[in-house]
Amino acid sequence: MYENAVVAPTWLADRLDEVRVVDVRDGWEFDGIGHLPGAVSVPFDDFRSSAGDEGMLPGAETWEALLGEAGIATDDHLVAYDDTHGVFAARFLVTAELYGHNTDRLHLLDGDYSSWSREYETTTETPDPEPATYEVRRPDSSPLVDYETVLDSLDDDGVVVVDTRESWEYDEAHVPGAVQLDWREFVDDETRGLKSTDELESILADHGVSADRRVLLYCNTARRISHTYLVLRHLGYEDIAFYEGSLTEWKERGGPLESGGENDEGGGESDESDGESNEGDERGEES
Repeated sequence: MYENAVVAPTWLADRLDEVRVVDVRDGWEFDGIGHLPGAVSVPFDDFRSSAGDEGMLPGAETWEALLGEAGIATDDHLVAYDDTHGVFAARFLVTAELYGHNTDRLHLLDGDYSSWSREYETTTETPDPEPATYEVRRPDSSPLVDYETVLDSLDDDGVVVVDTRESWEYDEAHVPGAVQLDWREFVDDETRGLKSTDELESILADHGVSADRRVLLYCNTARRISHTYLVLRHLGYEDIAFYEGSLTEWKERGGPLESGGENDEGGGESDESDGESNEGDERGEES
């Protein structure tokens, strides 16, 4: 299980010499705008899969080479951040989990670079990490579920399927019976970090998401669900299913779809594809 899945800036500030900080922003942001002291750059585009297969993992050899070149070893404590409220940093951490990194050593910085820079030191010093050996391992357990598992879950009252995309995307097409819960609802726009625990639990309760049901997450290409996944881990949820293929694979496999909002009468099946969400949607509204 995750321990300290989401960590406060104060937590990290006291441990900068004890953890490996990973910046997943574009390289030009890391070099030109600045970064956290001691951070290494692992840009998101370097660990996403090839075009046309955006929802899939980058491949074990690619992941080992990428982290090893950044000086990250197999058992390092990692704290990841971005400048988009943590959604891309969360994807980095989930990828690490799926490749066998100890989850007790994976942490998401609460907030992002902009939030950190308001109160803490940043630097433009270029790091020169010593290459390390990183080995992918088989995790003890995995949250990943496949198309058939999602399909079988549609009539299971013990499972709540959660669509973490925006409402307009949900209205165009969604998995039948899914509840719409935009990942950004968890984020405080002023602090750029998570809302309070009470607020998070209230939001989840309002959507019928509770720890006594299995929570099955999807979006378009498994970016946004990574953030929701870590929020749920942070709150102590244990039975979380992560549909890596998300709606991209669901449509390719001919899975049933509904259109319209949750409060619309009937809803109905839709054959219309809403297509892949553009990069701006996945990166969030703010730059």
